Amino acid sequence: MADTEGQTSFEGYPLTRNEYITAMVHFYRGEMQRATQWRTRLDTTTNWAVVTSGAIISFAFSHAENASHVSLLLANLLVLNFLGFEARRFRYFDVWRSRVRMMEENFFMPILRRNLVSPRDHWRDWVAADLDQPTFKFTFLQAVGMRLRRNYAWLYIAILMAWFVKLEMHPTPAQSIAEMVRRMTVGSVPGPVVFASVMAFEVIMALVFIGAKRQRGPSDEVIGLEKEMQHWKT
Repeated sequence: MADTEGQTSFEGYPLTRNEYITAMVHFYRGEMQRATQWRTRLDTTTNWAVVTSGAIISFAFSHAENASHVSLLLANLLVLNFLGFEARRFRYFDVWRSRVRMMEENFFMPILRRNLVSPRDHWRDWVAADLDQPTFKFTFLQAVGMRLRRNYAWLYIAILMAWFVKLEMHPTPAQSIAEMVRRMTVGSVPGPVVFASVMAFEVIMALVFIGAKRQRGPSDEVIGLEKEMQHWKT
């Protein structure tokens, strides 16, 4: 379409094959860079959680008399905060990762096979719509479950085991399970209540873990949702 000065508008210029490929390559590189940056943020959060957990466990066992088992209970809350941060960052990371995978599956794979037929019809429309209105491809709870499966479940197991060992060993070796339960007392909160609260927290984490494993969705950072297009908007 020409304007009043006889100049052709942007939409009026037909793209040549070389121009289209060049634009796609630069677009792919940009999306890959953003995905890599957010992936680095995920690693940073995980490192914080691991270092924090290790430091608190070391502190809890450094002094038999002075270091209370409460520090290990606080470790659960700190790791929970890190899990929330990482789940949020994982959702943002997946916005760029999903576009990268879409281009790899439908643009670069046909080129490598020398069979220029994309496996998915209208994939360019899906990517264009996602550029116009970016959307998360899974829920926050799904992201929590996925990061719990990959990293944080092991941290919670380590903290729980350290808590039991701390109660059994310090200040002196416990003679019975009942004595361990008495040692769980926190201020005016009796030991059985603290034990029940900790077990309830662990059960909730286990349910989230199991739920994430059973849900249909992305299994990790590589295999994604690009085969379940209901998570994309058109």
